[in-house]
Amino acid sequence: MTLFSETQIVTILQSHEASRTVKDICREHGISEPTLYNWKAKYGGMEVSEVRRMKDLETENAIIEQKNGSMRRELLNPYLFHSLNEVRCLE
Repeated sequence: MTLFSETQIVTILQSHEASRTVKDICREHGISEPTLYNWKAKYGGMEVSEVRRMKDLETENAIIEQKNGSMRRELLNPYLFHSLNEVRCLE
């Protein structure tokens, strides 16, 4: 979790692309150099709209994975397997 919005991160990275030194940027924004380089690896070269779209897709993916996990737990529930076998035997 970051204290900076996507817009702020992209703006900070753009100032780095505009030939400002890493130390100056980090000092100004109160971040460490590794944080800046992590942001650059993740968001480098992106516009604000692209970062927002990426965040939306990550959120959507997390929801899908959570639903998938719930369905998997239900399908692997031993009680349900036992009940299904009883139903199959009755058929």
